[in-house]
Amino acid sequence: MAIAAATVIVPLGILFFISGLFVNLIQAVCFVLIRPLSKKTYRKINRVVAELLWLQLVWLVDWWAGVKINVFADNESFSLMGKEHALLLPNHRSDIDWLVGWVLAQRSGCLGSSIAVMKKSSKFLPVIGWSMWFSEYLFLERSWAKDENTIKAGLQRLRDYPQPFWLALFVEGTRFTQAKLVAAQEYATSQGLPIPRNVLIPRTKGFVSAVSHMRSFVPAIYDITVAIPKSSPSPTMLRLFKGQSSVVHVHIKRHLMKELPEMDEAVAQWCKDLFVEKDKLLDKHIAEDTFSDQPLQDIGRPAKPLLVVCSWACIVGYGALKFLQQSSLLSSWRGIALSAFILAIVTFLMQILILFTQSERSTPAKVAAGKPRMTGRVRQQ
Repeated sequence: MAIAAATVIVPLGILFFISGLFVNLIQAVCFVLIRPLSKKTYRKINRVVAELLWLQLVWLVDWWAGVKINVFADNESFSLMGKEHALLLPNHRSDIDWLVGWVLAQRSGCLGSSIAVMKKSSKFLPVIGWSMWFSEYLFLERSWAKDENTIKAGLQRLRDYPQPFWLALFVEGTRFTQAKLVAAQEYATSQGLPIPRNVLIPRTKGFVSAVSHMRSFVPAIYDITVAIPKSSPSPTMLRLFKGQSSVVHVHIKRHLMKELPEMDEAVAQWCKDLFVEKDKLLDKHIAEDTFSDQPLQDIGRPAKPLLVVCSWACIVGYGALKFLQQSSLLSSWRGIALSAFILAIVTFLMQILILFTQSERSTPAKVAAGKPRMTGRVRQQ
């Protein structure tokens, strides 16, 4: 991490980790004391508490880096966002797709009840991973034999969720890179599948399971396509911390869950066909540098994330000042050494967070050697 970047990243990291540990502590106390008595009450409290941490990252996108997110969606779909349970099917294009989703969730009023299916290692990330665990994110090992029951149990828990929630499912299984695209193209050629150009081949088992267990209480699927205009650099966590802006285009199309086919193999094919259409849509975006088939919606830039960050800065800054006054930490070499050690730890943790989000370092999901076996089972209504 360059020295110039560290002078910005470390102070932000200190604020994020100190406030985040406080948020984690509240979440842990509520999990132990309130959740056994009332899961509904716990979820309502956790939704508010988690937002106190996650809004800092929304602020990073909106106010610090000034990333411009253009949302293209029809008026009816846009008006329903945040007012209903929804399963989200985004492509995994950039390093901060999840953060773009958080921005959209915040605008729709469901940031605290946004959930995603993520790789198991994510929950071990200090502060942010722990907050996701308390918020009922689903963490998978990318092995269907191990993950099938995890998905089933996690989805069943959402049946009685008290507020509208979003569940994001990245069915490509990993973030998009050119190397992964080449591997996907080779696999598609060997299996006689449509050759992808802008997306990876979806792994449909998780989606089929999600539809099977959520069909009765989730009314909609949001097909979300993320693209970066030609004139904009791709957004990354490092660019965000440096305050460097980008532009992200998001296309949203709403599908009714009840319109999906009943058979598992047909649901899997529906997902594959969706990504074929998504690929064509991205071809069109490359040609036109916009999503011209849907109107551009105004999502604004609300002041709430800014107010939360300013409040945390005042609280943490005042607490640090009083601590330094009372402890005389910097008046001895031992205190100075301890302070330097703490700064080094924060720098290291921020480096981990930045590296964790980089698509070049993400692990591709394994592709089966043959065509997926379809059960053809019809679910009982």
